[in-house]
Amino acid sequence: MKTGIIYHKKYLEHEQSPTHPERKERLAYTMDQLIEEGIFDNPAIELIEPVEATIEDVLEVHTKEYVDFLIRESKKGGFIDWDTNIPVGVFEIARLAAGGAIRAAEAVLEEEVRNCFAMIRPPGHHAKPYIGAGFCYLNNIAIMIRWLQKRGIEKVMILDWDAHHGDGTQEIFYDDDNVLFISTHQMPLYPGTGFPYECGTGRGEGFTINIPLPPGTSDEGYMMVIEEVIKPVAEEFHPDFIAVSAGQDNHFTDPITGLALTARGYAEIMQETVKLSDKYCNGRLVAVLEGGYSVESALPYTNLGIIAAMAGMDISCIREPLNYLPELKYRKKEVALRKLEDNIGDVKKVHSKYWKCFS
Repeated sequence: MKTGIIYHKKYLEHEQSPTHPERKERLAYTMDQLIEEGIFDNPAIELIEPVEATIEDVLEVHTKEYVDFLIRESKKGGFIDWDTNIPVGVFEIARLAAGGAIRAAEAVLEEEVRNCFAMIRPPGHHAKPYIGAGFCYLNNIAIMIRWLQKRGIEKVMILDWDAHHGDGTQEIFYDDDNVLFISTHQMPLYPGTGFPYECGTGRGEGFTINIPLPPGTSDEGYMMVIEEVIKPVAEEFHPDFIAVSAGQDNHFTDPITGLALTARGYAEIMQETVKLSDKYCNGRLVAVLEGGYSVESALPYTNLGIIAAMAGMDISCIREPLNYLPELKYRKKEVALRKLEDNIGDVKKVHSKYWKCFS
């Protein structure tokens, strides 16, 4: 079966300002790279057009008061916080982004494609039920998961590998034992949440797993997290569907973070995630684009790596141009690996009472 890619040129119309980190070039440069590589000519790839999420879909996650506020402010322009203003018309594009995530899930659920990458914007994982934040307006992945739950999918595993903690997604599913939320994120960094002791509440206690990453964490560190935490928990949870909040700001050239992941590292992480989906949920996997602000040096190559891994292509040649590699030597910190080992130990200690694999 094919790998789907959700995309619409309307995603390029959203812009807070020409110099804002979350600007249209994030996708424009990626599309140029994918076309150059002949991705859309590959019979293993299916380009899928999204439709807007319905207001009913949005209200499964967000409050009516917040939705009414977005509709009103989107007509004239407004703001949420210092880095998240509301350009005229953004609500329609945000609905198209959320609808893109839903369309990706639908395509996988209906077996139109094997798995799907929702290459959408604006991103969503900082958006809470009652307010947006961190460049996010609607929580795309949460809206998608509520859509899946209404269609009989019982157990969803979210892997949020954005460099920033997905505080909005965490809050939405914090008391839900049918959604396992696993976040790897740089700490310290915005929004300042995502400590190992944040592990859920009520029925959802133990179903939120936060793994802080020290600045300088590279490919080796991410693979350590997969082997030590994600794989054992996935085996015990046995998801019916895997959803990835695919933030691309872990890359070593990203201007607003301090991690050291490479494009090849992204491809290898996705390759491992595909294996998990094949093992536990018949390959049902959707990746939803979140952050990532190195528009020239990273996004074209990280997105390419993710798509190649999802489609089962050879990823051995996935890499950035060689002239960017000196930055990797500066970013990558050997001490980060030792600190990460301690963090993983903390995670296992906190979650040993919830998961047999850590007891």
